[in-house]
Amino acid sequence: MNLANKLTIFRIILVVVMVVVALFDVNETLWGMPVIALILNAIFIIASITDKLDGYIARSRNEITTFGKFLDPIADKLLVVTAMIILVEMNRLPSWIPTIIIFREFIVSGYRLIAVENGGGVIAASIWGKLKTVTQMIAVMVAFIDVNPFGAIFSQELNTYNFVINSITTIMMIVCVIATVFSGWDYLKDGKDLIKTK
Repeated sequence: MNLANKLTIFRIILVVVMVVVALFDVNETLWGMPVIALILNAIFIIASITDKLDGYIARSRNEITTFGKFLDPIADKLLVVTAMIILVEMNRLPSWIPTIIIFREFIVSGYRLIAVENGGGVIAASIWGKLKTVTQMIAVMVAFIDVNPFGAIFSQELNTYNFVINSITTIMMIVCVIATVFSGWDYLKDGKDLIKTK
């Protein structure tokens, strides 16, 4: 139980905290945004920082463990998917976006296990996978401070600030969905090649 693994566990605990905070029905606003959304965003940002920090610490201290390899990607997926489901409940995100992301994660995880069991080895993350991770994080962070639903950029009622924020949210969500689909396809294609080789 080194520092990197403790940070990973801390990230999972923060996911639970996010769920609990989202249950509170607080109508107060700050800077024109719901206080709950700001708190959730702060928790998400802290959790995202631990995602980068635990990997750096594990590599720099040469403390990479099997436990960390197993738990770290699970913690990442839990964080993003939980945040998106909360956004769906807040009516800021359509359910088809987290559905595509969850579907991709199930398919890739299952295929990765099959590849390993058949001696194919570990399938490395492609540029699409890295783009997926970055855009998902940014999209969720911006969505929490966006008081309008996904795609509201086409509304005539948005002021300049809300238009900009909603435009960024919409664009980043669309990009992360595209990256999610293409990274999933890369995993399936590479995994298929590894299994065939074996």
